[in-house]
Amino acid sequence: MKSVLPPTTARTLQGSDERVLASDIRALRRVRGLTLAEIALKLGRSVGWVSQVERGLSTPSVGDLRAFAELFGVPISLFFSHEVPVESERGVVVRAGRRRSLGTSESGLVEELLSPDLSGSFEMVRSIFAAGAEMKTEQLRPTEEAGYIASGIFEIEIAGVWHRLGEGDSFRFEGKPYRWRNPGTEPAVVIWVVSPPVY
Repeated sequence: MKSVLPPTTARTLQGSDERVLASDIRALRRVRGLTLAEIALKLGRSVGWVSQVERGLSTPSVGDLRAFAELFGVPISLFFSHEVPVESERGVVVRAGRRRSLGTSESGLVEELLSPDLSGSFEMVRSIFAAGAEMKTEQLRPTEEAGYIASGIFEIEIAGVWHRLGEGDSFRFEGKPYRWRNPGTEPAVVIWVVSPPVY
């Protein structure tokens, strides 16, 4: 059962986590070409409130984060930062046990954000494709993307052409429709780089 929280219930964040959340929301809005006014209208909030969220001056509630996630087409888990025990590593290093996980095993794709946040010019993601998983409908996004197959067998269709890739192979494309599948019997692990960040 989904818990319902009033919009005024703010989630608890520490100062550095607030900055990461603010920068992620700003980066997602910009990469989608949306203005503060458009976001405010879609969320039913004021432009001032959205601006304060993007500057880390207002902390959105869990309900607000769900609305942001739906608006941007990203999993809500993206907005929950993991604690960085060494302050000098914040925004620089992501430890293996502290990655932000995106997706679920039920979807056939689990991704971990390898980048510290979304404020840079690209993002790096570790994607684990379950055996037999596939993207049935091709996707097109205004990005340049590259991938390196760390393990398993991975097939990707780029602009109508299928490519079968194995461990150690890599690919790159820009602004072309694509879809993927894992025809193997084991998970395929792909290190995926996307510019600009879309998560």
